[in-house]
Amino acid sequence: MTHTDYLDLPAAYHAQGTVNLPGSKSISNRVLLLSALSQGSTRIDGLLQSDDTQVMLAALQQLGVTITTHAPDSVTVEGVAQFPVKDAALFMGNAGTAIRPLTAALAMMGGHYTLSGVPRMHERPIGDLVQGLQEMGAQVSYLGTPGYPPLEIHPAQTLSDRVRVQGSVSSQFLTAVLMAAPLVVAQTASPLTIEVVGELISKPYIEITLNLMARFGVTVERHGWQEFVVKPGSLYRSPGQIFVEGDASSASYFLALGAIGGGPVRVEGVGAQSIQGDVAFADTIEAMGATVRREATSIEVTGVNLATGGRLKAFDLDFNLIPDAAMTAAALAMFADGPCTLRNIASWRVKETDRIHAMETELRKLGAVVESGADWLRVCPVEPGQWKAASIHTYDDHRMAMCFSLAAFGQSAVRIMDPGCVSKTFPTYFDVYASLLK
Repeated sequence: MTHTDYLDLPAAYHAQGTVNLPGSKSISNRVLLLSALSQGSTRIDGLLQSDDTQVMLAALQQLGVTITTHAPDSVTVEGVAQFPVKDAALFMGNAGTAIRPLTAALAMMGGHYTLSGVPRMHERPIGDLVQGLQEMGAQVSYLGTPGYPPLEIHPAQTLSDRVRVQGSVSSQFLTAVLMAAPLVVAQTASPLTIEVVGELISKPYIEITLNLMARFGVTVERHGWQEFVVKPGSLYRSPGQIFVEGDASSASYFLALGAIGGGPVRVEGVGAQSIQGDVAFADTIEAMGATVRREATSIEVTGVNLATGGRLKAFDLDFNLIPDAAMTAAALAMFADGPCTLRNIASWRVKETDRIHAMETELRKLGAVVESGADWLRVCPVEPGQWKAASIHTYDDHRMAMCFSLAAFGQSAVRIMDPGCVSKTFPTYFDVYASLLK
């Protein structure tokens, strides 16, 4: 699909089947960078095939990392510890999971680098990360608007053993500094203490980072959620082989299909053993009245029958820990038996688009009554017979496109504009979605 297409979704009544999830974006891009910074070679299987991972792969290869492709979802990365290329201009698309950790790593590499992206990337804040790196002694400057990419990096002179990172805008800033920490202690020979300023959001994503760092041989000492310490001698060592589990954020759309399409819908690739926080979306679905069965690496949902007047239960929940999957909950609110409130979602404002504004605008097109604030959204469901045909603008945001596929269960005409934007994380989403509709 090109970025000028639209997709008309037929009215949907029943969903049933099994989905093998693509690999997790969050895990894929972390593992690619950790493999590159490790001693030894790492075979990665289950790697997500998407725009965001292609951005990271291309950047690492441009920096001199040798990557061998065995299959579309399987590569071997030859670890280098230090990037061989010391002068490069890197294009990072709109991949936050790539530009943020790569910025921190490159700041410790002793080279000259520039990082830029698509226009929306230049509107996504990175100032809190840059400020932390600058306080530590890194030489990072802005080539455009202060606080935002594009960035220029020069070799650091002297690095300190303490850094403060704001935690309230994006957990990716802390992830970036954590992943670069072994590069710092290798130069200072002192422990690096990372202090979180303010309330840390999206903590499950930090747990993914710590879990993966440990699998590459680096254990981080954690004092609550306010302080992290990385000791001298911490070096990344390849685990040899690593498998990327399915994407729990992508699983949310199919769990939702099971909830409003009767089901059962089963997702394979994430389950009770997942290291991703977004598997907690299954709890949200359960609270809304669906039946959920969890196994080690799969989740199955059986839901309500909308055709016979069934409705999901309304909710009032804090979604700070699972902001991406929370978007799916906002779409499900259209099918609830009362107003639904999503709280503590300020991070939506600085994602691929301003998701609070975008979600409010598009839900209204379908007939929902919606209110919002700085960090909350309230959705009053669409009553039977009140659904409106709508053309859904997706804002070049993959999650907007996937969320609003659920609106087809309102049985009014739904047109998804620019459906190709799902290539950021799930290029085959609409094919998989269609395969489940019965």
